[in-house]
Amino acid sequence: MSSSSPDPLRALLQSSLNWQDAHVNFDGATADLPAELRGARVPGILWSPWQLLEHMRRVQNDIVDFCVNSAYEEKVFPDDYWPPSIEPPSATAWDESIAAFRADLAKAQEIAADASIDLSAKIPHGTGQTYARELVLIVDHTAYHVGQLVMLRRALGAWTAS
Repeated sequence: MSSSSPDPLRALLQSSLNWQDAHVNFDGATADLPAELRGARVPGILWSPWQLLEHMRRVQNDIVDFCVNSAYEEKVFPDDYWPPSIEPPSATAWDESIAAFRADLAKAQEIAADASIDLSAKIPHGTGQTYARELVLIVDHTAYHVGQLVMLRRALGAWTAS
C-alpha cells in the first residue's frame, strides 16, 4: 500500500484515526494505568479498563479484517467483541493488547492512504459498506470508548490531565 496521501480526504481519514486535537487519543487514555487498576470496576460503570481496552482492540481488528480479507467471517456480538474477564488474563496482556491495537491502527491508516483503494467503493464481500464508512466507524468507535476510559480512570483516581 502506498504511504503517500495527496488527497485531502485520505489525509483527513489517516490523521483522524489517531487524532488528539480536541481530546486525548488512545495512547494518552491507556498510558501509565497502574496494573492493579486494569481490572478494577467502579459502581455504576459497567466495564473495567481492561474490558474497554480489549473491546476497542477487538472491534478495530474486526473492521480492518473486514476491509482487507475477502474470506472475512462475521463475528458474534457481543461474545466476540468483549473479553470474558474484567481483568487482564496475564501480566503482559495489557501491553499486548495495546501493541495489537496500534498495529491494526497502522493498517487502517495504510488503507486510508492507499490511492489504489477507492474509499467510496463498496467493499466487495460486504453488504454495501464502503471503505470510508469503515474507517470513520473506527474513528467514532475508538473516540467513544476512549472517552469512557478517561471517565473511568477519573473515577478510579488514576487520571492526571496534562
